[in-house]
Amino acid sequence: MVLGDERLYAVCEPVLPSDWTFLPQWIGDLDAVMKDFRIHYQYGRAIAAPQIGIMKRLIYMNLDQPLVFINPEIIEKSEEMFEVWDDCMSFPLLYVKVKRHTRIKVEYQNEKGEKKEWVMENDLSELFQHEFDHLNGILCTMRAIDQKSYKWRTL
Repeated sequence: MVLGDERLYAVCEPVLPSDWTFLPQWIGDLDAVMKDFRIHYQYGRAIAAPQIGIMKRLIYMNLDQPLVFINPEIIEKSEEMFEVWDDCMSFPLLYVKVKRHTRIKVEYQNEKGEKKEWVMENDLSELFQHEFDHLNGILCTMRAIDQKSYKWRTL
């Protein structure tokens, strides 16, 4: 979905026990979209389910290996923040300068249903916060530092 699609502004529903049969398909779809995006735009490390129309609390990352975050919650945030030029698959040629927490602690379930915690810092913290915002209908354009916090990306 691209900027302007109403679904990008909706708060996602939790992944319920009855949804678990759909997870392999959803994860496969998220992986395929991200791989296709990487080929075309040469970036993309993570994607949130609502970006492909799945209105569930599900995030897929692929750094060195695939990671799935089901019903994630940020349970701690550092007071310290940093500025970053954020990008998004929903508007791939636009950068938006935002502030993000330097460190966060996340609780979630993996694709096996196991409860996990992860402390993320710096660029990984920023990446997760961006995807987590998608689950709550928040785009980085809504977090812009000021009216001058936009610039075009060149390929």
